[in-house]
Order: sequence, then structure tokens, then C-alpha cells
Amino acid sequence: MALPRHCPALMVAAPASGQGKTLVTAALARRHRDAGRRVRVFKCGPDFLDPMVLEAASGSPVHQLDLFMGGEEECRALLHEAAGEADLILVEGVMGLFDGSPSAADLAQRFGLPVLAVVDGSAMAQTFGALVHGLATYRPGLDLHAVLANRVGSERHAQLLAQSVPEGVRWLGALAREAAVTLPERHLGLVQASELPDLDQRLARAAALLPDAALHLPPPVAFPAASRAEPGRLLPGLRVAIARDEAFAFLYHANIDWLERAGAQLSFFSPLRDACLPVCDALWLPGGYPELHLETLCADRGMLASIRAHHTAARPILAECGGLLYACEALDDGKGARADLLGLFPGMATMQPRLAALGMQEVDLPGGTLRGHTFHYSRMQTALPPVVRARTPDGRPGEAIYRAGSLTASYMHFYFPSAPAAAARLFAAQASTA
Repeated sequence: MALPRHCPALMVAAPASGQGKTLVTAALARRHRDAGRRVRVFKCGPDFLDPMVLEAASGSPVHQLDLFMGGEEECRALLHEAAGEADLILVEGVMGLFDGSPSAADLAQRFGLPVLAVVDGSAMAQTFGALVHGLATYRPGLDLHAVLANRVGSERHAQLLAQSVPEGVRWLGALAREAAVTLPERHLGLVQASELPDLDQRLARAAALLPDAALHLPPPVAFPAASRAEPGRLLPGLRVAIARDEAFAFLYHANIDWLERAGAQLSFFSPLRDACLPVCDALWLPGGYPELHLETLCADRGMLASIRAHHTAARPILAECGGLLYACEALDDGKGARADLLGLFPGMATMQPRLAALGMQEVDLPGGTLRGHTFHYSRMQTALPPVVRARTPDGRPGEAIYRAGSLTASYMHFYFPSAPAAAARLFAAQASTA
């Protein structure tokens, strides 16, 4: 059994969403990276967009840590691996520190991570201390190591906040309110990192704004080795083409790594720019923002014909969320634009002004129970009955899973390591599941 590895580590959390966790985590990663340290960053929960920014800041891939979706051993293995190569591990929390089940606090306590609370101080003074006191004492055994005030208006404002912090919690300092470092958002969260031409300048400025105390390393944490089982070569030599561009970018690194460990040969293509599919045995259309690129997607007749031919040849296709929208007959962006798309199954999707679904899900498939999550603003109208329906962790009905010939389509984003044999069957009808 491998020995535990020790590495300074910090969970960056907050009392609520919108406090600036991603910006602070990215700024910390960049500041330590600029100091010559090797930084590994993780994201608590299933988010795709925050990790894109965190990767740009740290220079390394960002994986998800989620006790439901990935499981404890998967999380333990990822942390143990990172501790062997990093000088600092940062984990960005999800929502508020105690929100959800499992929560960021659950993850912090499970792995002994000290917590840095990021609190938006823009509309408060001494009440800041009461909020920090609550975060520090709400759950026994949680180590609220430090607090950083975000969006602070002046030096005097920062002093008032600092004076209110209770004993036992370290005041790390304040980050000034500055529009130049704000990360823009749209309906699914942050704008994709690849769409921000000045992202590097934003991150450099945010890192420069951090107080000098932020450069001090947190205490080291012991990360034991895990007993995670390798998937085995379930997809030996299978050629999998994966859509990846501004319209289809919601890809877990863990899923890419899993496909490679399973023996698949991966190639990436762009439905926005390429004229046809690369040579492949199976196709993966992940989530993203097809609704923002309707004109380009429906105008690429060569790509549409190539994917339809792949489907007609009964070669497997997995279409998740944005890929589901691309695979249906038509998509209405809710603002007056409509496009005819692949038409691999009967149905029309319409974007909604409000969130249509959000949360963790799991579904029983041949080969095992595959876990993941859903997060979308569109609704699907289809006469195609689902072959199975996912469920939430507390047993409520979840997303439909559709099959149309060789196509598997759903709003659900799957996390392949949660059920290797089930994931393999999505890509190869004859895949080994031993």
C-alpha cells in the first residue's frame, strides 16, 4: 500500500454563490504559479465553466471532486496523485459552504482540507464578523482556517471588516472591488475561458490585487492512497470522435482520461468549422452552447450530412445536453431564431428564460448505475418515449434517456468513471464489459 502524500492544501469556499470564489481561487493559483510553485486546482461539484478559468490560471488540468458523482475513492485517488506533483492544492467549493448533500463542507471534512472563506464585504461592515463566526462554528470539526473579504471599497472599509473577524480565524486580507477583474457571465454560468481574449490580463490583475498574506502556504494535508480500480481495456482500439469547440465544450477531464485508459483512440473536431467527421467508430456530442451558434451549425451542410451518415451506418453516438439539442430536429433560441439541425430523432427544443433543471442524477443502465448531473435552460418536445429515466439522489424522477437507432441522447451529463461497464456500452455495442 502506498504511503500518504503530504501537500499544502486549501478549500476556497463562501457563504453563498456569487461571492467571488472562482476569481479568488484563480487569483491564488496564478499568484503562487508566478512565484514558481506547482499548483493543482480542483472544482467541487459538477461545473464545467469554472474549471476552464482555473486551468488558465494554474496551467494544469482541473478535475471535479464530488462525493456523489465520482465517489470517495475517485476523489481520494485524484488528490493523492496531485499531492505527488504539486506544491499547493486548491479546491474551489460549490454554492455556499454547507449547501447541498454532499456539500463543500462534507468534502473538506472528509479529506481534512482547511477552508478559506471568501465573503463579499461590499454591503456590510461589522456584520462581516458575525457571518464569519457562523461559518466557523456551524459545524464542529470543520477547520475554517482563514477569511478573505472580496469587493472591498476602501482601506478603511477593509479595516472595519478585519476588526470584526473572531479569534481563531485568520484574516487573510481584502480584494478591492475592480471592474477590470470581473469574470463575465451568461445563462449557464461564466463565459467560457476561450471566449475571453483578455482573460490572462484579468487573472494577472486579480493576482496582483491579492494581499501579500495570500502568498503564504496553508498547512500541509496528508492524502492517503486510494484503492480505485482501473477500468481495464473496455474499448481497445475504438476510434471515438469528440466534438470540441465554442458550441460543444462541456467535457470532464476524468471522462477523457477514462476513455484513454479504456483503450479508445480519441480525435477532436469542430461542428462549427470542420466539413465532416474524422474517421471514427463512435461519436460523442457533449454539452455546450449550440443555441448561441445556430446559424453556423445549420449552415454546415457537410458536417450535418457526415453525422447523419454515421447514424445511418448504425455507429454509436452519445449526445449530452447541448449535443441532445444538436441531435434533435430543430432548436428555437427563444429570441426569434430557429434552426433545423441533425434530425436524428423527432423533437424540437426551445430555450427558456429560466432554469429548467439542475442537480445530480443517476440512471440504471446495462452494465451499472451511471451518475452525473443536469443543468439546462431548454425544454424538449418529442414523441420519442424514453427507454429509461434517471433519478435524483433522493429518488425523484430525473432526466429521460432516449434511444434512436445507435443514438443515446439525454440532458444528463454522464461521469464515466462512476460505472465503467455502462459507459463503455454507450460507445460500442460490442464493447467488453468483463
